[in-house]
Amino acid sequence: MKRLYIYLRDYKKECVLAPLFKMLEASFELIVPLVMAAIIDTGIEHGDKSYIVNMCLILVGLGIIGLVCSVIAQFYSAKAAVGFATKLRHALFAHLMNLSFNEIDTLGTSTMITRMTSDVNQTQTGVNMVLRLFLRSPFVVFGAMIMAFTIDTKSAWIFLIAIILLSIVVFGIMAISIPMLKRVQKNLDSVLQITRENLLGTRVIRAFRREEKERREFYQRNGELTRKQKRAGFLSALMNPVTYVIINIATAYLIWVGAVQVDYGALTRGQVIALYSYMSQILIELIKLANLIITVNKSVACANRVADVFDITNSMENVNNGILNLEKEGSIEFRNVSLEYQGAGEESLSDIDFTVKKGQTIGIIGGTGSGKSSLVNLLPRFYDVTKGEVLLGGKNIKDYPIKELRDNIGIVMQKAVMFQGTIESNLYFGKNEAGIEEMEEAIEIAQATDVVNAKGGLEASIEQGGRNLSGGQKQRLSIARALVKKPEILILDDSASALDYATDARLRSAIKSLSYQPTVFIVSQRASSILYADLILVLEDGRLVGKGTHSELIDNCEVYQEIYYSQFPKEVKAL
Repeated sequence: MKRLYIYLRDYKKECVLAPLFKMLEASFELIVPLVMAAIIDTGIEHGDKSYIVNMCLILVGLGIIGLVCSVIAQFYSAKAAVGFATKLRHALFAHLMNLSFNEIDTLGTSTMITRMTSDVNQTQTGVNMVLRLFLRSPFVVFGAMIMAFTIDTKSAWIFLIAIILLSIVVFGIMAISIPMLKRVQKNLDSVLQITRENLLGTRVIRAFRREEKERREFYQRNGELTRKQKRAGFLSALMNPVTYVIINIATAYLIWVGAVQVDYGALTRGQVIALYSYMSQILIELIKLANLIITVNKSVACANRVADVFDITNSMENVNNGILNLEKEGSIEFRNVSLEYQGAGEESLSDIDFTVKKGQTIGIIGGTGSGKSSLVNLLPRFYDVTKGEVLLGGKNIKDYPIKELRDNIGIVMQKAVMFQGTIESNLYFGKNEAGIEEMEEAIEIAQATDVVNAKGGLEASIEQGGRNLSGGQKQRLSIARALVKKPEILILDDSASALDYATDARLRSAIKSLSYQPTVFIVSQRASSILYADLILVLEDGRLVGKGTHSELIDNCEVYQEIYYSQFPKEVKAL
């Protein structure tokens, strides 16, 4: 929680002025009972109408000044809270974007969304409420007690005892409820996760008629969230009735003591009314404080969850020990490389060893889960190897700046992802300053010209996630996005699976004829896509079981033979 205070640094003035004006408002409020006492003891007692009118005008003046102070305080507190939340979101988003895939996989998408939205919003509310009421309410409570002592010491002891009892109740409930509210937010993550999965996979759920099962699962998780919310809410709900009981008992005792004092002539009627007004002010402020503490408890729990994300550091070191020049230093070497995902328990890749020359085309093939995507994800350092090393131009890729490394690599993911906007704005992801001619060239190489023309040109609208595109259209535009930057290393991670064989062949031919001759990695389930690669890597259960050209592997690699002959008749071998 403490580390989030830095985002209030630019709002020091607002953080001072908001509570200051609230305490000014409270100061004028504390004067009101004394004015009322004067009206009763002097104006009404002696029938002095002009005195009553003058005192009433003073009350109106105090009310107007208090209103102005309150509005100013609200303005400054809102400005500070909204500014704080804005800076916090920016910092949190930047931090999440800076994390490696290992940390992102560990956190989970639903958790990150909850922290960015619900938790930050609740923290913003807490900051706003604290600036407005956290100093005002205690100030009024203790101010009313001090004012009571100035009127009558004997009666004022009732105030002191009531405040001590109320503090025990309020802070005791707060200490118990904070951990409970933190568990509630954790369950909220779970509900958000299943909601997100169901909304994204609604077609699959309906296709397999799993609606009832998913509904039961949602009811179960939502029920658990509800139960924990009820427990936390029950504890928080105790605060108001307990405070009411204590205050009402104190008020009744105060009136009884005051009446006795009036009979003895030790107090006036106006002073008793003033004491009663101060007790009422304490009651109102403690109710506000109780509600504030409930809100602050939630905010503290949410702020701690946000701070926990900031405590997660990027496990991937980014050093700058070399200048990357892939035009000259294009060789790639995997030297006894192994990879184990965090928490996986076993290696996804084991002892991978091969060398690639600049400009070569590398085909990677293997069964499902054999580690093909894991292998190519090591090149742009989405993950770091756990054993061995990946060399680029004879130097470990860890010695190059990550930004510079990825600027030289174009990657098309297994799942084609398009962003809401236009075709043009999506291509800018590849190269910010790309010109129209560069975009059109990339689109032509990616065999996406017909897609762009059919949609109405580069300014054609793309819906969120590319909903208005087919699978093949998304794949071709994703390839164009990678090509527009003219990368020295191009990775196609099963990115032509939705393309027909003819389009796939034209795409590979166009990439092969590129003038700057990038090193191309093609991950595919289709043997035809990698048939003419300079080097083919065959993976099985994370191990490299074969490497060589097609003709070499068809003779001596059993796994490759099995894959190839499952897709082509045996008589094709002669070709």
